[in-house]
Amino acid sequence: MLYTFKHMQDVPDLLTEARNVLAMNDRGSYTQPAHGLYPHQWLWDSCFIAIGLRQLDVERAKSEILSLLRGQWHNGMLPNIIFRDDPQYRTDRNIWRSWLNPFAPDDVTTTGITQPPMLAEAVVKIGEKLAWPERRAWYRTVYPALVAYHEWLYHERDPHHEGLVIQIHPWETGLDNTPPWMAEMHEHMLPAWIQVIERLKLDTVINLFRRDTHSVPLDQRFSTIEALALFDIQRRLRRKAYNINKILDHGLFAIEDLSYNSIFIRANQHLQHIATSLREDLPEDLTRSIALTEKAFEQLWDEYSAQYYSRDFITHRLLKIPTVATLLPLYAGHITQERAAKLVKLLENEHSFGPAFPVPSVPLNSFWFQPKLYWQGPSWVNINWLVIDGLERYGYKDHAAALRDSTLEMVAKNGCYEYFDPRDGSPAGAANFSWTAALAIDLLRH
Repeated sequence: MLYTFKHMQDVPDLLTEARNVLAMNDRGSYTQPAHGLYPHQWLWDSCFIAIGLRQLDVERAKSEILSLLRGQWHNGMLPNIIFRDDPQYRTDRNIWRSWLNPFAPDDVTTTGITQPPMLAEAVVKIGEKLAWPERRAWYRTVYPALVAYHEWLYHERDPHHEGLVIQIHPWETGLDNTPPWMAEMHEHMLPAWIQVIERLKLDTVINLFRRDTHSVPLDQRFSTIEALALFDIQRRLRRKAYNINKILDHGLFAIEDLSYNSIFIRANQHLQHIATSLREDLPEDLTRSIALTEKAFEQLWDEYSAQYYSRDFITHRLLKIPTVATLLPLYAGHITQERAAKLVKLLENEHSFGPAFPVPSVPLNSFWFQPKLYWQGPSWVNINWLVIDGLERYGYKDHAAALRDSTLEMVAKNGCYEYFDPRDGSPAGAANFSWTAALAIDLLRH
């Protein structure tokens, strides 16, 4: 059956709206996440967008991915943003100054950090729409870049060869202000000048100059103090020219993020599938690292709370603040059926991850929960897509169908917004958001 969600009469309108959003944000070779607020190309946004575009125009989905690869660094890193070269975005480019690093690309300007590795998922999903000869050619086109990216992650982000990769900025997780990172930042990373601003309440003045709150209410974004702290961390990374050895030597905080490593495990599985399809052998070091990652991942499990958590890279201390990341091992697909069942119980609990419109980015019974505050409460369609995929592969077909239906109902009722209040589905964040539109199309076509 093509559609299952309860308001069948809303399907044509939702499809039309989603198509219009993607057309509105289309910039030729790539799709911006939202007009005004997000004018550039983002890594995992384009991956999710390509997953939806494949249902409409597989060639356009391919170009979305190939456009990402133009920003790949010479060492294999894929940056989280490729900047537009329009004169009005000079400040954005100068804030990052990717050219300080010798591995940065010569013909485009990017950031110096990455984002969750959704690329392999998007490549495989596009491949599913192609006949075998075309699929093989598609895989052959992107395979070298994929291998280089995964090798870079292990070479630079697993410095102790323990299996888990580290992230050096909250923006690398995609869940920009997720509570475990914010708690660590407030405890260890607020410099004196930001503390003075906070104490003197000067942040109310700085609010006037924030671009991200011009189209979105301030109470739906992270605080100005947190914004300043995030940019301070970015400035320190830039000062080290994004050299990971210098960064780690100077004690900037690094976390083995649960959501990132869950997505990476699934990406590794897809990479192995692509290599097998091409009758290629992955490099031996990469194959060993992939096996080690799945084994090391279980160190993130806490038996007492029956959940997975992110971990401090230096101390190996679990950061025991529950977020939606604890459900993403379902998407990783390598955990035991027994542990998967325990995670599904959390999704069934209406006081935790199971309100009327799941999945909240922070459980409802958390101290951190705020229903419309970015990654500290709202439901996001991309996370729901990942959880749905994991539920299906673990055999929880009814749970997956229910989450698919509630997600589509949420978007059909309120529009293609960036995120939604999990209690009533009301919209928040940026309007006409591309991955919401693209993934709604993909869920409708399921």
